[in-house]
Amino acid sequence: MPNIKSAKKRTLINAKKTLRNKMIKSDLKTAIKKADLAISENADNKADAVKVAVKKIDMACTKGILHKNTAARRKSGLTTRLNQSNN
Repeated sequence: MPNIKSAKKRTLINAKKTLRNKMIKSDLKTAIKKADLAISENADNKADAVKVAVKKIDMACTKGILHKNTAARRKSGLTTRLNQSNN
């Protein structure tokens, strides 16, 4: 454990940020899994599920959880799978 006050504060802040990042990542993974499941099952709400997943990806990118190129790649992959399932 740190003895200096600023180090103690930094430890608390890092714990909060880690928790926040973990929540965002978990939410993102869930949205992507739901979108993939909707696409694979050819559900009626697959476009809506992809739309929600893309929004979560954008939010994660804005918060600094994902790199912008990673976010673009994931969004592109989702929309490609959606378009292939429509044909």
